[in-house]
Amino acid sequence: MATGQLEVGGRQLNIRNLERVVFPRTGTTKGELLDYYVRVADVMLPHLRERQLHMHRYPEGVEGPRFWQKACPEHRPDWVEVAPVWSRDKDAYIDYCVVNELATLLWAVNLGSIELHTSLHLRDDLHRPTALAFDLDPGEGMGVLDCGEVALGLRELFLQTDQEAFLKTSGSKGLQVYVPMPSRELTYEDTKPMAKAVAEMLESERPQAVVSRMAKSLRAGRVLVDWSQNTEHKSMVCAYSVRAKERPTVSTPLRWSELEEAIDAGDPHRLVFEMGDVLERVAELGDLFRAG
Repeated sequence: MATGQLEVGGRQLNIRNLERVVFPRTGTTKGELLDYYVRVADVMLPHLRERQLHMHRYPEGVEGPRFWQKACPEHRPDWVEVAPVWSRDKDAYIDYCVVNELATLLWAVNLGSIELHTSLHLRDDLHRPTALAFDLDPGEGMGVLDCGEVALGLRELFLQTDQEAFLKTSGSKGLQVYVPMPSRELTYEDTKPMAKAVAEMLESERPQAVVSRMAKSLRAGRVLVDWSQNTEHKSMVCAYSVRAKERPTVSTPLRWSELEEAIDAGDPHRLVFEMGDVLERVAELGDLFRAG
């Protein structure tokens, strides 16, 4: 397997196993995965910067062993930034990786972090999220278009209070909606109950199609509006992150009109994007997930 030294922004990276196939279904190699992250970095890095990274590592590809890693590896280069966070469970600090530059992004991917998940807060304030987030997960018998109907309902709720909502695919089965909080006046103690109340409101309006409770026994034939991600202890997949599925699908920002068109056409495939699709979209549309 190919191995070599790569210089990125003055940083030296030891890149390994470029020819390893990480997505057997498509034959996508580690080298191609790294190339995607290089090319998408300009729009992705703003969503990674200053946030705690939760690493979902697949060292041998999507069909091999996998594990979550919160603590930044001790063998990291000295230029990889970390955010120390006190863990009551461990009675010790956990040093989270912080991806503030391309070199750190490629270093993380080189370790097998196909997926990149981040906190909703910045490292300078662990208790104040920059967004309210909803993860829309289809239960048995439901699909991404059903999630889309719920997402449109969410958008309408927030438009009534002049709040803009941003939409992206999860890169898996569902959709995710973010509502920015640029003032950062609210803490998770405010936003988590707020998100729960919104989810319960949607469930009360559409009890046959929406569920806000986490019990799996309630999800068949419904879309789960998962509000529980609004806490300092959890993470959401980052915009533009590849997902470790059979094919290299990506968590892709969308225009609301694209969702409406897919629903009108009854075509869920319009909401599925792989690495090459996303690079084309970014070249044409820029970053659809950035406010302002």
